[in-house]
Amino acid sequence: MKPRQARSHYRALERFAEYSDLCSMDQCLAPAPRGGNAPRPAVTGRRYNRGGHDILRITIGIGVVLGLLLSATGCLHRHKIGPAARATPPPAPTTPILPTPAIPATTPTPTTPPSPRPAPVPAPIIQDEEGIASWYGHPYHGRHTANGEIYNMYGISAAHRTLPFGTVVCVHDLENGRDVTVRINDRGPFIEGRIIDLSFSAAQAMGMSGIAPVRLEIVGRSASSEPGIFAVQVGAFRDRRNADRMKSLIETRHWPVVILGFDRGDGTFYRVRVGSESSEDAARELAQQLRRENPAMETFVVRMN
Repeated sequence: MKPRQARSHYRALERFAEYSDLCSMDQCLAPAPRGGNAPRPAVTGRRYNRGGHDILRITIGIGVVLGLLLSATGCLHRHKIGPAARATPPPAPTTPILPTPAIPATTPTPTTPPSPRPAPVPAPIIQDEEGIASWYGHPYHGRHTANGEIYNMYGISAAHRTLPFGTVVCVHDLENGRDVTVRINDRGPFIEGRIIDLSFSAAQAMGMSGIAPVRLEIVGRSASSEPGIFAVQVGAFRDRRNADRMKSLIETRHWPVVILGFDRGDGTFYRVRVGSESSEDAARELAQQLRRENPAMETFVVRMN
């Protein structure tokens, strides 16, 4: 029921209530006496049925409220929204799929080539080195030299501790004035005061029967430009256990310490070498330090390559 219709019903009920009030008066309720002139009972209007009137008004009010509730319920049933009239949620928005833009072809940017690394600087070679020369033959003959060649005592070659392999040296005998030109292919000698070991034939060509004071003149350099790596040899032992003890003593203060086996022909020797220095001068300083610390009596600076 709409609110306007409810108000109209309520006004009609009020008019009915007013009409009921009028009927409650004495002139409406008291019937006329039959055949006589007996007077009507004296009453004073609304006071005659005041209690009944109040009950009637309460009853009408309750009826109005119940009618409103029933009308509202009936309206709800009558105006029930059907499935077709129900609002359906709008579809979820979809993101449009845009075409992938074509990537324009670009000309590759030329890259700058990396700058070439500087060529390694070869270790400086001592010119006009002076010392004692010796020679070696058996039992080294037929054995591998330090650069991997087979030693031939009847060829012209020599061993040096620090000159690069392939260096050509003219050896001048300071006693008899003779000389011989040799190529370095081995390492040695490992005896204090000696600077070069000649092959048997090279010593014969210079007229040297044993040892002799000499001066070394560098007349040809090695084709290799590999930088030098230098170590200090602190001993050579027939017994490997002695080499291990020496290594254990030194490696607590210096590193690296390596043991290299060498077959001399009359037995295997174990050489203990310390350090890996980039210059001969640094290796010489390490050798002096090792001598001061007293782990070895003799030290020799040796080029490892």
